Amino acid sequence: MSERIVALVPMRHHSERVKGKNYRPLAGKPLFHHILNTLSAVPELDEILVDTDSPEIIDGLAENFPKVRSVVRPEELRGDHVPMNEILIHDTSLIEADYYLQTHSTNPLLRAETISQAIQTFTAAIPENDSLFGVTRLHTRLYDQLGRAINHNPTVLLRTQDLPPVFEENSCIYIFARQTLLSRRNRLGERPLMFEIPSIEAWDIDEELDFTIADTLYRHLYGQS
Repeated sequence: MSERIVALVPMRHHSERVKGKNYRPLAGKPLFHHILNTLSAVPELDEILVDTDSPEIIDGLAENFPKVRSVVRPEELRGDHVPMNEILIHDTSLIEADYYLQTHSTNPLLRAETISQAIQTFTAAIPENDSLFGVTRLHTRLYDQLGRAINHNPTVLLRTQDLPPVFEENSCIYIFARQTLLSRRNRLGERPLMFEIPSIEAWDIDEELDFTIADTLYRHLYGQS
């Protein structure tokens, strides 16, 4: 019997660094449209739930994504300093699933095929792994805050492509069970699986410049002028 998997996409109305970014147009569509179009093309997902406090997003969902379930975020879970895990605990209490896949509207370049591959990789790894998170491979010389080399010997000048890779958690994809979330107050379980995502798909909109770059990349990748 296949696992029931539900996608969770939290979307705030307010954004401090990029004003109105979740519903601001990117490549001709509101930003949140891109991730929902992508998730809608993932056959392994049984349902999509959007948690939001935005009237614009709620109206846009009703008009353009009638199959996507929307929930209004409670007042006590709004604001810049509410931990994402507490929001997810609330959301997972509203819709039953064996596992939940969480992503963000700020990852407009993420492909449906990549999400499908993440789900298939994870389900094949159960029970050895109890959760999954997306990572980006880095081949670069890294140092800690004290100037100590992390992944290389400064006295041996290797080419960056020959350095042992390190991986950055990119926040594109998390897969977890509700019990993991409740017991650990974390999306990552005791045996999480890293899933590598191509760096171009993992572009996250966090600053104004990110929005411009993501818009340019999207038009280039998908042939829009």
